[in-house]
Amino acid sequence: MSYEELTPLQLDALKEVGNIGTGNSATALSQLLSKKVDMTVPSINIVPFEEIMSNIGEEEIVVAVLVRVLGDTPGNILFVFDKNTASDLVYRLTGEKQDHLSEMGNSAMCEVGNIISTSYMNAIAKFTNLVITPSVPAVTYDMLGAILSTTFIESGQFDEYVLDIETLFKEDGSEISGHFYYIPMPGSLEKILSTLGVN
Repeated sequence: MSYEELTPLQLDALKEVGNIGTGNSATALSQLLSKKVDMTVPSINIVPFEEIMSNIGEEEIVVAVLVRVLGDTPGNILFVFDKNTASDLVYRLTGEKQDHLSEMGNSAMCEVGNIISTSYMNAIAKFTNLVITPSVPAVTYDMLGAILSTTFIESGQFDEYVLDIETLFKEDGSEISGHFYYIPMPGSLEKILSTLGVN
């Protein structure tokens, strides 16, 4: 099934899971930062792969956290931040300003990616009663085009479209934005929608 083929009802079901996932993520991130964090999902869109490249820039250097989804619905979860956003997040977590991610900065981004992706997976698992387990997260610092292409190929997913969940964190009046991409292996999306009753 292609994302392009999703009905409005199916898309609404995925949005609902996304909203619950962000609520879980905000709580976990608040505990990590010891500060109140709100997370909102401004938009969940089915976006052509090429559009992501042109909007963000294929050669734009980004920080991405990759978590492999294991279990009943295998695939990949990719969280992408621009360099400045990642540096800001690391500063909030460690108190250190970094132009390039140090080992501690890398570890901090892994923890953020782990919290967010695990929260999304838990939301899907709770809704569907499917067994979904996250792998240990990995942080990549590279051109967006290279990261997305590699992730798609790894997933055996050659769809021209991707589910883009734009996520906004609000903490102490400031905003941190990122993009969350769910790239299921063939058959995983159908299984999720089927258990949600909107296949």
